[in-house]
Amino acid sequence: MDATVTATPFSTLIRIASHEQHTEAETSTFMGDLLGGRLGVDAYTRYTEQLWFVYRALEEGAAALASDPVAGPFIQPELMRTAELERDLAHLRGDGWREGLAPLPATAAYAERVAECARTWPAGYIAHHYTRYLGDLSGGQIIRDKAEKTWGFARKGDGVRFYVFEEIPNPAAFKRGYRELLDAVNADDLEKRRIVDECKRAFALNTAVFRELGEEFRAA
Repeated sequence: MDATVTATPFSTLIRIASHEQHTEAETSTFMGDLLGGRLGVDAYTRYTEQLWFVYRALEEGAAALASDPVAGPFIQPELMRTAELERDLAHLRGDGWREGLAPLPATAAYAERVAECARTWPAGYIAHHYTRYLGDLSGGQIIRDKAEKTWGFARKGDGVRFYVFEEIPNPAAFKRGYRELLDAVNADDLEKRRIVDECKRAFALNTAVFRELGEEFRAA
């Protein structure tokens, strides 16, 4: 990286570098149709199912990384979403929600990449951690609000608990602290560049899931 890039806070660098992929994910046809009320609760349920596979991979790998010098500072229990996703799925699909649950091919690829990074590359894991949790604390709140209004879920209740961070009373302050962790990440410039590239890959994997969901639920 040149001197200008090195002088730029890493949290800023990673946000700017992934902006195009972030926008592509946010403006996917599926998400547009979902948030626009053009899809039914079955599409929302299917999307929630896919999230479960990704977060299970993300969080099953977290415990082993808690003491890692690079990824360790990012492992924060208040972020964990698997239990909330399972509660939402029980509400959406019933007590037997696990029966017949299957990832889309794109979801399986996404979850495997997350698990691979957790096992073999802690710095790469940070890229997936950042793209998921910072998104949940930001744009995820728009999804929660739309879901409550469109399908009648109780405010911050069953069906949308995935988006409710009970242990983070001040999301803005938490996100500031998270960006400080990124700025202080224990990685040299080459590794930071690799993290940025993995962040782009994470957004691309997420967009592929949206694409397959869109093919499954073409809005009438």
